[in-house]
Amino acid sequence: MTDLSILELAIIRDGGSAGEAIEHTVEAARHAESLGFKRIWLAEHHNMPHVASSATAVLIGHVAEKTKQIRVGSGGIMLPNHSPLIVAEQFGTLEALYPGRIDLGLGRAPGTDQLTAQAIRRENLNAAFSFPADVRQLQKYFGNTDEDMKVRAFPGEGARVPLWILGSSTDSAYLAAEMGLPYAFAAHFAPQQLYPAMDIYRKNFKASATLDKPKMMVCVNVIAADTDEEAQFLSTSLIRMFIGIVTNSRQPLMPPQALPEIFYQHQELKYMVENMLSYTFIGSKETLRKSLSAFIADTGVDELMVTSYFYDMEAKLKSLSLVREALG
Repeated sequence: MTDLSILELAIIRDGGSAGEAIEHTVEAARHAESLGFKRIWLAEHHNMPHVASSATAVLIGHVAEKTKQIRVGSGGIMLPNHSPLIVAEQFGTLEALYPGRIDLGLGRAPGTDQLTAQAIRRENLNAAFSFPADVRQLQKYFGNTDEDMKVRAFPGEGARVPLWILGSSTDSAYLAAEMGLPYAFAAHFAPQQLYPAMDIYRKNFKASATLDKPKMMVCVNVIAADTDEEAQFLSTSLIRMFIGIVTNSRQPLMPPQALPEIFYQHQELKYMVENMLSYTFIGSKETLRKSLSAFIADTGVDELMVTSYFYDMEAKLKSLSLVREALG
């Protein structure tokens, strides 16, 4: 059976606050844990007024503290924004506090706009180009056995924190394959290169001390409800959020409601939004049992990560329950 996991960004809803969004993330984590989901990952984003997951390592620790057994990690830490040493120390500390439960998913994108990336990275604006070297340096800090090494990570050294390479294009597929690391693809917002990336990763995979065969996770959007019609209505919150992304007019997560006229009047906008949402699964338990099972069979993924944007928290928790039931 394919493992199920969830991705959270601690999205702030209309009329809500960062504190509420974080509380809802903890609630989702606890519910997912009770349903047997394998892991919950938090994503690093910056300069986004309606996303409360910017201090990702801090939020991971908070969620891990409020749960008991579900794995908690990053989906991901945008490594070019950070020193590998600091990341090793942070996640070494998390692993010391919550042994056997911490994951470290690594991405090369800034998780923000270029001006904010400049504020984060300061003079190191070319950090993305050193992503492969930084991943290897991070592995070196975690795996060091040389007591004479001049710079060491404490806590961190010897910590068994699984590393994942994240991707939204084919670039990172080559790196994950070359390094023999598990690979997670962000089909929930960048679906176009999912199949080429999977093919590259699997064909070029080299066994490592970490992994003897390819291991792949794909993240998709899922909106589940009792009926297809209700799920379609609830999905308008998600669609409105993506309209805001495409038009650069971001809003907090809005209640479900009729979509704005601009969505239907501008075919290019409609096409762009629908293209970004290509791997979005909406419907009742019966509908999702068919569509998600077909997707899993077609892709052969080892793990399915779902992300869901609901204004109403009870509807979100019910959606997670229905997904679990749909996939057994």
